[in-house]
Amino acid sequence: MDIIALIIIALYSIDIALLFFFGIHSYIMVYLYRKNEKYCVSGQDVHMDPIDISKTPESEIPVVTVQLPVFNEFYVVDRLIEATTQMVWPKSKLEIQVLDDSTDESKDKAATLVEMYRSRGFDIHHIHRTNRQGHKAGALKEGLEVARGEFVAIFDADFLPASDFLVKTVPYFQEPGIGMVQTRWGHINDDYSVLTKAQSFGIDGHFMIEQVARNCNNLWMNFNGTGGIWRRQCIVDAGNWQSDTLTEDFDLSYRAELAGWSFRYFKDIVNPAELPATMSAFKSQQFRWCKGSIQTAVKLIPTILRSKFSRKIKSEAIVHLLNYSVHPLMMINILLCLPLLLMDVWTGFSIYDLSLAVLFGAATLMSLGTFGPVVFYIYSQRELYPDWKKRIWWMPVLMMIGTGIAVVCGRAFLEAILGIQSTFKRTPKYRIENKSDKLIERMKYKLPLDKTVFIEFFMGFYCVACIYFSIVKNKPFVVPFMLIYAAGFFYVALSSLSESFVRVKRPAIDSAADARA
Repeated sequence: MDIIALIIIALYSIDIALLFFFGIHSYIMVYLYRKNEKYCVSGQDVHMDPIDISKTPESEIPVVTVQLPVFNEFYVVDRLIEATTQMVWPKSKLEIQVLDDSTDESKDKAATLVEMYRSRGFDIHHIHRTNRQGHKAGALKEGLEVARGEFVAIFDADFLPASDFLVKTVPYFQEPGIGMVQTRWGHINDDYSVLTKAQSFGIDGHFMIEQVARNCNNLWMNFNGTGGIWRRQCIVDAGNWQSDTLTEDFDLSYRAELAGWSFRYFKDIVNPAELPATMSAFKSQQFRWCKGSIQTAVKLIPTILRSKFSRKIKSEAIVHLLNYSVHPLMMINILLCLPLLLMDVWTGFSIYDLSLAVLFGAATLMSLGTFGPVVFYIYSQRELYPDWKKRIWWMPVLMMIGTGIAVVCGRAFLEAILGIQSTFKRTPKYRIENKSDKLIERMKYKLPLDKTVFIEFFMGFYCVACIYFSIVKNKPFVVPFMLIYAAGFFYVALSSLSESFVRVKRPAIDSAADARA
């Protein structure tokens, strides 16, 4: 038994050390951001004025293709197409592709809208597929084959493309080595609920701190799947869109950078987006992002290690690819806590004393590591919002939900590592733009209850047990963490369960079609 106990202590120690590392990495991101934070402001480091369409001859303006990949987006496809047609760019130099894989009536809605805008002089095309081969990556690749643009901008269905997006981003392609320009995601509905507020914190941290830190320090960054524009030749040189991961954007980004292309990111060019308003949609999104990033890591890390790039670039790229490892590490941390607390029951007291020392040390490291993400997210709020001091009161909610999705992300992580294939899980959009919008009236694409909800409930009760025995054993140093963990698991599980009982006013999407999604 002592050998098993020592193995548990060793595993727990390694787990805590890795969590501590990811926590410290958040401090590093803030430090790198502060080193050169103005670099990612358009016009600061390299002066590139926006293109003045009224004064520039059309012969000097390149053709841009805007791709709009959609799948069963009944509520938002009209908003997306309308906003795209408002972009400032000559009609003769703007091509719009609605890449539609829909299986419901939204395909007819999109086709009607496309015909309407074609009658108004727009070069807009409705490209509908029935096989969904390659999912989003497949749609983008097929669209690229018939696109006439030298540059290709991409916007997902939940976005409102900014009208000045093209006139501000295209000038940066004057430098031949620039392959992609990414812009910041804004929020349409961040004040809709506790869930959307927490999501806005997470997204702000990535786009305000992380992307800037990497781009301004000549480290690799990624295209975020939407709100960016590519040089067509860069996509081709990198091997084109590939569908062997669930994050085709991450995959293409790193293949392009391995091929020698450079990217630019601008935090002051903003495209608003709708945040998932239901827990089921949020979990579906996080599953895809986690599994896809780990799939990309498995696919590309060997190539990265063999590449000619500096250790600094390679090490940061690997950390970036493995960032979602935090969630399974958190699950291991929780599951090993109770055996350590109860080690006096099933092993010798010398081992028990060692386990308590490890728990105390772990609590210390966790405290130091936890402050890394806290500083990271608070700093993003400070940089973005004048009322940031009021907003940071939402930090515990972000931490709670970040823990609560550990089960979904842990499953995604394991599937990616084990090579288990799964279908592309879409994130339903409901056009929830303000607090007066009612989800119950728009849940046509209601997702079924995810079975991981039962594991989330189990983890919540497991955390409660850890709290109880921590108090009984007079070792309360893990209680604050377990309280946050328990609250997170129960919140995510209860939210998922309550959504499953909502009776929608419109019939839910055909289950067979949704399974094909």
